[in-house]
Amino acid sequence: MKLQPDRFDVQSILGYGPGWVGLGNNGVAEKITHSIVIGARGEKFDWECPTFESLTEAHFARLAELKPELVIFGSGKRLRFPPPAFMRQLMAQRIGLETMDTLAACRTYNILAGEGRHVVTALLIGEDL
Repeated sequence: MKLQPDRFDVQSILGYGPGWVGLGNNGVAEKITHSIVIGARGEKFDWECPTFESLTEAHFARLAELKPELVIFGSGKRLRFPPPAFMRQLMAQRIGLETMDTLAACRTYNILAGEGRHVVTALLIGEDL
């Protein structure tokens, strides 16, 4: 079995609480209070969907443009799956999608990014987190 050391030069999620996540890289921390996309290769941008109900296919198409090997979708406080049509662009490019609640998505992202995987997480962050 091949073991790889953890990487410490990638963006990490340092903590989370009601309505926020803490993002850090190289000793600099930032408190995020809105939905966001974070990538292990430095990608970071606001995800313009404050609630699960406001998601559209275009939100997931934008994730496909990043060409990660895997997208981790944090659906908010509870696990909710997006409609299959929303995943069309990801499936067409053979990009995996894992859906989980936002807090589990934070933890999973940290593990995979720390292993050096090209992973992107899209987190719904709202008052109910």
